[in-house]
Amino acid sequence: MAEHPAYPVGLRLTGRRVVVLGGGQVAQRRLPALLAAGADILLVSPEATPSVEAMADAGEITWQRRSYEEGDLADAWYALIATSDPEANTAASAEAERHRVWCVRSDDADRATAWTPATGHSEGVTVAVLTTDAKGRDPRHTAAIRDAVVEGLRDGTLVAPHHRTRTPGVALVGGGPGDPDLITVRGRRLLAEADVVITDHLGPRDLLAELSPSVEVIDAAKLPFGRFMAQEAINDALIEHARKGKSVVRLKGGDPFVYGRGMEEVQALAEAGIPCTVVPGISSSISVPGAAGIPVTHRGVAHEFTVVSGHIAPDDERSLVDWPSLAKLTGTLVILMGVSTIGKVAETLIAHGKSPDAPVALVQEGTTAGQRRVDATLATVAETVRTEDVKPPAVIVIGEVVKVGPTAPAPRK
Repeated sequence: MAEHPAYPVGLRLTGRRVVVLGGGQVAQRRLPALLAAGADILLVSPEATPSVEAMADAGEITWQRRSYEEGDLADAWYALIATSDPEANTAASAEAERHRVWCVRSDDADRATAWTPATGHSEGVTVAVLTTDAKGRDPRHTAAIRDAVVEGLRDGTLVAPHHRTRTPGVALVGGGPGDPDLITVRGRRLLAEADVVITDHLGPRDLLAELSPSVEVIDAAKLPFGRFMAQEAINDALIEHARKGKSVVRLKGGDPFVYGRGMEEVQALAEAGIPCTVVPGISSSISVPGAAGIPVTHRGVAHEFTVVSGHIAPDDERSLVDWPSLAKLTGTLVILMGVSTIGKVAETLIAHGKSPDAPVALVQEGTTAGQRRVDATLATVAETVRTEDVKPPAVIVIGEVVKVGPTAPAPRK
């Protein structure tokens, strides 16, 4: 046989007869994909694995409990030969050749008329990998290539943007707490396919360097707007670019709906008739304490945790937080955007019953290369912020969980 590479092709088997000889592990692995392809499957085998038998019991396949017989492949479009009898495999392969039925053989691929590629799937795409060198055929190497390609497509590290089927609109993507590896797989893929990315300073900035030069990156902080009009300017930019038929990603830090004003953007897009996809992200309220060795809950220590915004001080009439009630809780209190108001917050909590000795941890730039943790108590936290020059963004954790980690530093006195 001439050593030519196999010609790759996709078989459309919906409603067409596929004969599987042998009901062992090979059949068990291959049958789900054949069923997904819509094939009319006849299994010929004296025995079958429990999983294969369950498929027959469910009516997914037709099972004839006997050995292979001449003529079994006469009406087949495709055959999988996987019995433990070499003579039966050879005879069936010869029949397939006579009837011009494409067949694969599990015992001797070189004597088959077709090979099964290593396949994987991602977003409506099937990746199939075949070894072209017959002498160097290595199924594990082929599978590894398949896995690398599929994983790259799924997480966006392998950029393959849609062209004909892409849908203009906006994807509201939560980028996570800062480490680019902590964005979701879906978020990273959408980012890789974007025409326009509108980002803010809390998004994972390192991911922007991976974008194609053709992608327009807009810093939301630099959009032109009047006083108190920042969000309106962002909404307008999202609508403007989406209406031009662009695929737009609004990249936000953390999760879009955890103090991210994401719903305001969703509402604006809905009013403008712009389709919007929301991709949740890992919130810094949980991930940043975890990265610093602090569990927000711990058995026997904290049965609940509460996340609040500290961007408005407790004595400000605009505050919506019930600080007196929070002071009475025994669990963990996580404060976001509270560096500038932590002094007032601490005073209010102590005034309403919280112990001045309650442990406090401030985690600055969590999950990034600049992460640092500073510990204090509720009584000393305001002074600690000043002396240690703690800057936003920082997550503040108040509660006994601060002390449970194996490497928790002593609070500053």
